[in-house]
Amino acid sequence: MMRMRNGRHMWGALCLGLWLVATCHAVRAETDLLYRAETVVTGQGEDNRRVGFAACLEDVLIKVSGAFQLKDDPRLVPLKARAGEYVTAFDYHDQMSGKPKHDEQGTRDRPYDLIVTFDRGKIDGLLQTFNVRPWLTPRPSMAVIVAMSSGSRTFLVTSDDRQSDLQRDALRAAASKRGLDVLLPDVSRAGVVALGSADLPPATLASSLPGAGATLLGHLTWDDSDLGWVSQWQLDAAGATHRWQFRGVTFDEAFRRGLGGVAQILSGNGAP
Repeated sequence: MMRMRNGRHMWGALCLGLWLVATCHAVRAETDLLYRAETVVTGQGEDNRRVGFAACLEDVLIKVSGAFQLKDDPRLVPLKARAGEYVTAFDYHDQMSGKPKHDEQGTRDRPYDLIVTFDRGKIDGLLQTFNVRPWLTPRPSMAVIVAMSSGSRTFLVTSDDRQSDLQRDALRAAASKRGLDVLLPDVSRAGVVALGSADLPPATLASSLPGAGATLLGHLTWDDSDLGWVSQWQLDAAGATHRWQFRGVTFDEAFRRGLGGVAQILSGNGAP
């Protein structure tokens, strides 16, 4: 009987140990993704790669820390000039894979996704010089409810409606750039949206997105005088509500700034 109990205890301890090892590996793998960024380059030449490394370095510093205030920080200029020193690996993905190469669309100006992995220790060291810490705690999935208004037309960015295909792709790309996971409503739950120019979409839509740890509401309104979008944002997380806005940008940039603001708040780096 004693041997059986001991055997069960040993088996239980072994299972617990294996679970802890697997969990640690999963967390490490997820964290390692924060130290990877990608950008679009036209060709695989060294000059294009140097520009790509510089752009990716800024993105990774913001992605790892959540400190969106580092965007376009002048202190990054000398670091971006030697961004290759912080790179451990890079790869290319041909955006025109499977399409024939023509005389004027060969390797020289063919668009590629440049995927860059940075040295974890070096990136953490750079952040320390900016008095910013890596944001390595688990990040909540975001319920994101965004309305787009142009003239008399208003619609929500959903997970499955064709009219918001471009906005959905841009929103998910912005979230990935900032190391965030977003959940979008589907068209069957979104229903008809009737918003005034200053209204945010209803937060109740987030209830249809199980697993979300925070809710981001957004409303982008086209302004002819600005030739750009006026964007308003509200983040509800950890019992607090944060609001911010800006204007005169493309919807891609509006999403990047909106999700950048989310990362900055959740990481403890202050208001957007």
